[in-house]
Amino acid sequence: MTDRSNRRRARYLAGGLLLTLSTLGGAVQAQPGAAPDTFWDALQLQGATEASLWAQLRSGFQWQVDTGEPRVEHWLDYYRRHPLGVARIAERARPWLYWITQEVERRGMPAEIALLPFIESAFRPTAKNPGGATGLWQLMPGTGDALGLRRDGWYDGRVDVIASTRAALDYLQQQADQWYDGDLELALAAYNAGAGTVNRAMRRAISQGGSGDYWSLSLPRQTMNYVPKLLALSEIIADPERYGVVLPDIPDRPAFARVEVPGQIDLAQAARLAGVSKSKLRALNPGLLQSATLSRRSPALLVPTKARKALVAALASRPDKALARVDRYRVEPGDTLSAIAARHGIPLSALRRENGIRGNIIRVGQVLRVPLGPPGPDTADDTLVVQVRPGDSLSRIAAKHDVSVADLARWNELDSDQYLRPGQELTLFANQ
Repeated sequence: MTDRSNRRRARYLAGGLLLTLSTLGGAVQAQPGAAPDTFWDALQLQGATEASLWAQLRSGFQWQVDTGEPRVEHWLDYYRRHPLGVARIAERARPWLYWITQEVERRGMPAEIALLPFIESAFRPTAKNPGGATGLWQLMPGTGDALGLRRDGWYDGRVDVIASTRAALDYLQQQADQWYDGDLELALAAYNAGAGTVNRAMRRAISQGGSGDYWSLSLPRQTMNYVPKLLALSEIIADPERYGVVLPDIPDRPAFARVEVPGQIDLAQAARLAGVSKSKLRALNPGLLQSATLSRRSPALLVPTKARKALVAALASRPDKALARVDRYRVEPGDTLSAIAARHGIPLSALRRENGIRGNIIRVGQVLRVPLGPPGPDTADDTLVVQVRPGDSLSRIAAKHDVSVADLARWNELDSDQYLRPGQELTLFANQ
């Protein structure tokens, strides 16, 4: 075993000890104003003064022994020249970093792993690579499928931050245990380049008298820089002032909560019930591709922590009003948007709006969201209420407003030849 490996293993043990101490919580309580009597009391007092997520993250770093490597120094110089870039990505990490840090810590992994989305996706949950990698952890379709991440027209687990984080960490640990005797630096290299590439490089290095650890390998250029970039970021977060980086203040507490819903619910409706913007709710639930929770497989929603009580209370008091009534339809050859709307008994405008379509162009295989039942509050801007005048009929009103008699009758639950009373109100839905 190399000296570096020995130092790294010692660091792992020390890091694990610190993590264990941090979980003791109130096990050791120092008296106010009293000097610490033991080493353990000193650690407890030090931890109690740090409420920032960055402080918690730093306490779990285990790879600082390698930050003096020349390749790490190269990336430290790069980030020193681009401090605003690091700060912007750190701000983008705000909703997710606490949860990811907790998950990494729960598994006993080095806290540096929590920073991997910095270099994979710049903490963009919907990031897509032309090669097919997607999400915060840039998982390929085949890898996501092998890890059990669901992928269909309604949902993509690679874009779901919770599901993809667990899958990516599982994958790293599996690689480390299967091929590298628990060495996560080598597992990271395999995550980037593939285990076959790394294993061949290891055999080549060992045959030439090398140690076979990550730093002794000759790998593709991107993989040669992969771990150094991660360690450079961890070094900057360990001492941001030294590198001229101003990190955003992220509290050491959850930014979101998970709320179980009794069925499928539209994000716009959920946002109203929770008292938050739809855009904020969409940002927390990027895996929901159709702007609604899943109707099966434990439908749930992530909401800002402060909004959880409002949503839970609203769902408990009026669950029937909260649930979305949305069906899914896959476009077949010969279908038109107007025909699909007529087949499902909804206004064409409602079908367009539900799917973000402005014209009439649809493609075979496209999955459409089809709202069921009467249009909800979101359709109010496209409705018109008219009052029946003496001599009016359904056909006359339909012609005047450029809608069909059938639609007009259906919208108002009337027979097509039904007599209208003067003063009666009819509701029309715009069709453009």
